[in-house]
Amino acid sequence: MQVDRSGVLFSAGSTWLLLLLSTLSIGVTGVGGTHQSIPPSVVKLWASAFGGEMKSISAKYSGSQLLQKKYKEFERAVRVEEIDGLRLVKRLAENMEEMFHKKAQAMKRLVEAAEEAHLQHEEDPNLQYEYFNAVLINEVDEEGNSVELGGEFILQPNDHFNNLSVNLNLSVVQVPTNMYNKDSAIVNGVYWSEALNKVFVDNFERDPSLIWQYFGSAKGFFRQYPGIKWKPDEHGVIAFDCRNRKWYIQAATSPKDVVILVDVSGSMKGLRLTIARQTVSSILDTLGDDDFFNIIAYNEELHYVEPCLNGTLVQADVTNKDHFREHLDKLFAQGIGMLDIALTEAFNLLSDFNETGRGSECSQAIMLVTDGAVDTYDAIFAKYNWPERKVRIFPYLIGRESAFAENLKWMACANKGYFTQISTLADVQENVMEYLHVLSRPKVIDREHDTVWTEAYIDSTVSFLTLIHKCIDPLEDGQGPVLMTTVAMPVFSTKNETRNRGILLGVVGTDVPVSELLKTIPKYKLGIHGYAFAITNNGYILTHPDLRPLYGDGKKRRKPNYSSVDLSEVEWEDKEDTLRNAMVNRKTGTFSMEVKKSVDKGKRVLILHNDYYYTDIKGTPFSLGVALSRGHGKFFFRGNVTVEEGLHDLEHPDVALADEWTYCNTDEHPEHRYLHQIEAIKLYLSGHEPHLYCDKELIQEVLFDAVVTAPLEAYWTSLVLNKSENSDKGVEIAYLGTRTGLSRINLFVVPDELTSKDFLTAEDREGVFNADHFPLWYKRAAEQVPGTFVYSLPFNTGSENKSVVLASTAIQLLDERKSPIAAAVGIQMKLEFFQKKFWTASRQCAALDGKCSISCDDENINCYLIDNNGFILVAEDYTLTGNFFGEAEGAVMNKLLQMGSFKRVTLYDYQALCWVYSESSDSGRTLLDPYFAFFSAVKWILTELVIFLVEFNLYSWWYSDLTAKAQRTGRTMQVPCDTEYPAFISERTIKENTGNIDCDGCIKSFVIQQIPSSNLFMVVVDNKCDCSMFEPITMDPIEIIIALTPTAHNESLKCERLKMQKDRRRPDTCHPFHPEENSMECGGAVNLTRSLVTTLLCLLVALFPR
Repeated sequence: MQVDRSGVLFSAGSTWLLLLLSTLSIGVTGVGGTHQSIPPSVVKLWASAFGGEMKSISAKYSGSQLLQKKYKEFERAVRVEEIDGLRLVKRLAENMEEMFHKKAQAMKRLVEAAEEAHLQHEEDPNLQYEYFNAVLINEVDEEGNSVELGGEFILQPNDHFNNLSVNLNLSVVQVPTNMYNKDSAIVNGVYWSEALNKVFVDNFERDPSLIWQYFGSAKGFFRQYPGIKWKPDEHGVIAFDCRNRKWYIQAATSPKDVVILVDVSGSMKGLRLTIARQTVSSILDTLGDDDFFNIIAYNEELHYVEPCLNGTLVQADVTNKDHFREHLDKLFAQGIGMLDIALTEAFNLLSDFNETGRGSECSQAIMLVTDGAVDTYDAIFAKYNWPERKVRIFPYLIGRESAFAENLKWMACANKGYFTQISTLADVQENVMEYLHVLSRPKVIDREHDTVWTEAYIDSTVSFLTLIHKCIDPLEDGQGPVLMTTVAMPVFSTKNETRNRGILLGVVGTDVPVSELLKTIPKYKLGIHGYAFAITNNGYILTHPDLRPLYGDGKKRRKPNYSSVDLSEVEWEDKEDTLRNAMVNRKTGTFSMEVKKSVDKGKRVLILHNDYYYTDIKGTPFSLGVALSRGHGKFFFRGNVTVEEGLHDLEHPDVALADEWTYCNTDEHPEHRYLHQIEAIKLYLSGHEPHLYCDKELIQEVLFDAVVTAPLEAYWTSLVLNKSENSDKGVEIAYLGTRTGLSRINLFVVPDELTSKDFLTAEDREGVFNADHFPLWYKRAAEQVPGTFVYSLPFNTGSENKSVVLASTAIQLLDERKSPIAAAVGIQMKLEFFQKKFWTASRQCAALDGKCSISCDDENINCYLIDNNGFILVAEDYTLTGNFFGEAEGAVMNKLLQMGSFKRVTLYDYQALCWVYSESSDSGRTLLDPYFAFFSAVKWILTELVIFLVEFNLYSWWYSDLTAKAQRTGRTMQVPCDTEYPAFISERTIKENTGNIDCDGCIKSFVIQQIPSSNLFMVVVDNKCDCSMFEPITMDPIEIIIALTPTAHNESLKCERLKMQKDRRRPDTCHPFHPEENSMECGGAVNLTRSLVTTLLCLLVALFPR
């Protein structure tokens, strides 16, 4: 019979069972024999009633039993295979190697064309040449005429560049704002590099997956293909200088160990010290992950900028460079500069560190930032550096005074270095860059065109320009952030007359989105929890599903250290770095360990046992790994159906394929880019398109899945047609997904009536098939007992009347324990509907007179429905929905942990961001902002009239005025940090439990009962006792920090952490020096005031006829 909404269906046979349960409930005692006020049998009755109805609804509307039956029918037609992980990773590495090789070959063609064009070009100081300036194209003057270096430049939207307007026939040239765009050197370079246009176009035709190609000139201009219009920032400035980019620096030079010596004697006060700080900061900008450095300040004593790192060098990663920058503001000028002591320390430091084998073991340099040197210190150089001269000296003379310039230039010339003088902040950038061209000489003379690959970095394919040119955060523009690596090669002058000068012409490069790598990975072969990942020679992640480079609303802001996340920070269970070190050393092998994978925004945990397989990607500094989870993740099955029936069912309107999976490569040829994957599959199977490359194996399997799952379309349709007005109105969507990325969706309500419209859309990243993971509901269902449903409340849902509950279950191919998971199905229902079913079930009782001894309506008990991770789906207090149970009932959760019903799992996040309060801003950084730089320059020009006051008093006053407000005003900011946080998971073997809690003499009792065929638990709690003395149990992360109190122990821990250096592999090539190198090109002419003797000599020479 059927009762009203407060009742539930029971058969006559069930009544006798309920009477028996009622009898058994009499005299039940709790733990330790204490009287239990909540009868467990009644709770079990409620749980059984709710579980039975929910399974009936979930199975009915998802069609799970029908789908399981259909796969069973094909059981004999399929072949199950165990995945050979080592063979798989080697094949993937070969695919990636081929893809990378194509990009490198494109760069090689650019190098050859550039060097040939330069060889044929004769430098003409009077050359006049009109080129397409990236900023000025399509600009007109007041009379409507094209401006100089502008002209009409055809731009058309192109879908390959996300509909950005580009010119696929021509490149454009960008010149930094601080350079004259008609300078003779630039015009000559632009003229001969026009030859690259043909090669740009040819490369793109050969490999249509290429995006931006470019040539960065050593003279400062930047040629980019395809041509596109550049826009200055809000200050009218384009500060981008290609020579500052990592791809340029890495391709131009070899790895290096650098010691930076900073003069902090009394004469460096005021403007000089400010310029010195900026010079050091700019030097740090030129160092990369393959470089090592330290900074030593000196006067009459030596002061390591970071005292902890006395006597050693550290890797020039982002974290270390930022750490040193923070210490630069602590430098102050006083005393006398003793350069001999500083040079001796620097030479000893480089020598000792080199012997440890931990540095670059390549180039070595000392950067000297000072306002003068009273001696040439040839005795020190003779002792430590001659005759080999392995350590180059790069003096930077700070200030206008030139009294000691000749001494400093002599040091540079005598030690294969380069001398520059920096008088203003505006001079810093250009002068610092000079040392790179010196370090590139040996490579140029050797004619070694090393191919370099950068670490991963964020760029935007929608607007390449946005990221590199604007001062504002480009990702705030709504542009799509994309993880990239760049392949680059140096371009040399091949003219015989300049051979010993080692002239670097520039660097060519192209960007490779990491998504291109993922396209080579067959996700269907990796299983539900499997994934592929790649790291650099330094152990940093190139791609990994757990890499989180972005944060903030919409995930559009870059984390400060996102490009140097180490593999050990995501595979943190490998405490000995066994996997990481093997991959860094480019080995091939296997590794296994238990892992704790956080999912659902870090709130849930899956405990898996992973087998790892790894090998190197030849021709690159990268290594590739594949992780396969044991059990169903190690098996794959092949089905077989005819193409005709497969295509018929694949074309059903409810079918969709994973957007980010590559069934057919539609990027290879322009005519295929408009094809959807199903259209491409049809075209491929027709045999009429020989140039369309597809994954034959994946297509065969997706056709099989289409046929097996096709009956669900008709089944769901019949449910819609036969659905009564009053039954199960809360079920909104039925969905399924298969191991091949095929999905089907059926709506039981019109789209506008959906409670959650984001589910199964691109906005719901965790809920759909992606390039590197299966949907969350699929992954969680796969870990449940076969035949049971996983119920969950998505954490992105809003208030209770806008929320939904998902129920999903996995479909196994076979009954065996190692059977692969063929698919997962589920439904989305309204939370309100789900909760009503719970409250209805909790009002049942077995009393014949209808008078229940206990009910969830009673004021003295609280009833909860929680999932296997402890999150509340139903509570009398609706505001608790979605919260962790321990926050609402800390005492009960604590007891459940003690009894083993739940266990705590500690997780770690080494990519976290923590809020800190900053009492002052970095005044040095303020000067980098164009706005502040402009006004600083104006004030400096004014104060030039009184140069003495500028350097010792007035400039400091002006400068402090610019940054006083920033220094006085504190603000909160997010900084990288490490955190640990708990997750909770139920013990599967414990189905029910009771407990008592002593709350200051008042005994609080509770009962927990698993809901059959689900991941849910009903918890009924006696609320008569005040247990507020028990703290709530939360999931809040705790920062893993060394205490802020400056104790000796804490400082020691900080120091050890800074010194810690993981295994890394050096680049395969090194060019520290060359015997044919002309070391006398060691700096511009020294700007000295002519002496009287010099003037007279010049006059005498002028009087004599030639």
